[in-house]
Amino acid sequence: MEPTLRDLTHLRWQVTDTIATVLLARPPVNAVNQKMYRELEYLFSHLDLLEEAAGEQVKVVILAGSGRHFCAGNDLTEFATLTPDNSAERMAEVRAAFFAIQDCPVPVVAAVTGAAFGTGLAIAASCDFVVAADDARFGTPEVGVGIMGGAKHLSRLVPEPWVRWMYLTAEPLSGARMAELGAVVATAPAEKVGDLAQEQARSISRHSGPILRMAKRSLNSIETMDLQPGYAFEQGLTGEICGHPDSKEAVRATYEQRAPRYPSEVST
Repeated sequence: MEPTLRDLTHLRWQVTDTIATVLLARPPVNAVNQKMYRELEYLFSHLDLLEEAAGEQVKVVILAGSGRHFCAGNDLTEFATLTPDNSAERMAEVRAAFFAIQDCPVPVVAAVTGAAFGTGLAIAASCDFVVAADDARFGTPEVGVGIMGGAKHLSRLVPEPWVRWMYLTAEPLSGARMAELGAVVATAPAEKVGDLAQEQARSISRHSGPILRMAKRSLNSIETMDLQPGYAFEQGLTGEICGHPDSKEAVRATYEQRAPRYPSEVST
């Protein structure tokens, strides 16, 4: 049976000034079990319910871990019961969770402290971009525990030689090293990562909600396209959004060198 927001036991959330914060909350290291995968899929696929419960629109989501760690991976006790017979159903739930984060209609910022291993790395890579603690640890330990998965998500973050090194050695890299490789857009001491994520989220939330949703749709669609069809797709979206009142106001505000007053945010 599909959960509701009230049924979520492994996730916590709040919305303040159009910024939603979602916390992975399964102590001690936020290891993900099948129920938590289902909760992630539900929450990120039902942003409208989050907005309804909060009483305001959501423009951006910060995804973080409660406690010291972002997510140390999959619950190993569930790997112990994984068989060729039950793997298809379980892996479908895993995919649905990752894809729901990636397909979330608004931008999602991962705020990583502590460990982001295996499933944790895939969750972070499913977000639009990552900020992290200098001493956070990112890794793909799959080879070491006898399973596959995570390399494709890792390839969204680092170049192919580093994908292969991390995957085949199962050795982690620090947040600072991941930033050097371009996988993390900014780092800070662990105690400051929340502030860093809020700063990044505010730089997004100052823009129009409808335009941000169109931008997210565009970025997800063109990620795997070649340049020419990708740009043609973007131009098509310009044709869709240019008649929106928020688009008209954005043009006027830029021309007049003032802060925009988006019609979609004006109380009626």
